[in-house]
Amino acid sequence: MNQSARPYRSVLYVPASNARAMAKVRTLPIDAIIFDLEDAVAPDQKVAARATLAEALAEGGYGNRQRIVRINDLSTVWGIEDAKAVAALECDAVLLPKVESAEQVQALAEITGDRPIWAMMETPLGMLNAAEIAAHPMLRGMVMGTNDLAKELQSRFRPDRLPMQAGLGLCLLAAKAHGVTIVDGVYNAFKDNEGLTAECEQGRDMGFDGKTLIHPAQVEIANAAFAPDAAEIDLARRQIAAFEEAEAAGTGVAVVDGKIVENLHVVTAKQILAKADAIAELTA
Repeated sequence: MNQSARPYRSVLYVPASNARAMAKVRTLPIDAIIFDLEDAVAPDQKVAARATLAEALAEGGYGNRQRIVRINDLSTVWGIEDAKAVAALECDAVLLPKVESAEQVQALAEITGDRPIWAMMETPLGMLNAAEIAAHPMLRGMVMGTNDLAKELQSRFRPDRLPMQAGLGLCLLAAKAHGVTIVDGVYNAFKDNEGLTAECEQGRDMGFDGKTLIHPAQVEIANAAFAPDAAEIDLARRQIAAFEEAEAAGTGVAVVDGKIVENLHVVTAKQILAKADAIAELTA
């Protein structure tokens, strides 16, 4: 699979203390799993959760789904041991909460070695330092922690997420500038399909690669929103064909559906087709 086109349409949080839940996600059509040792695990269960998670990952069965482990912050009593454990787990990446500087990423990298790192972006300082965080050579992904960000901002919920736009935008710019995957925050009302659809579409249109989810009922909507639809795929193919024909004819100008097609449109079209192919490969 083309790793740059690897889909992250649906990224589901699963408590690492819940063996049954970790078994269930093997059957879900999700692109990635965040096995959570942090917020989803009670303090008195955190140590045991490491062993439960290690057993589930060793058993395997997660197919092509990306396996990401969210540890506790390194400043907590569990963080360092979480990081040491992750270095030996059968997973694809480690997710560090409340990242506010590249130094925090480096501190984790010194423990986890060549394990790819993802960063939770959930504080005002994290937003302001997003560029330096995304530039760290071990960073491969960013996850928006919109619930924590709303708490820190003391903002009110709005369907248009206007209070979030500055923070979301800063992280998006940083991720795109450094070629880092970035997934949107969770939608809390897991029975509100209309609201989830609207927020997924907003995130997709902004440039997010996918959506973090808290419930399996949200998977289908996220997968549909963040995948190229038939019309986009058709347009992409026609744009590429028209541009290649124009180049071959030496005209230098291609037109599709009454609109000029330039090289930049062809680059986007090829990215759309690569993503569609990667999704087809993942779901085969």
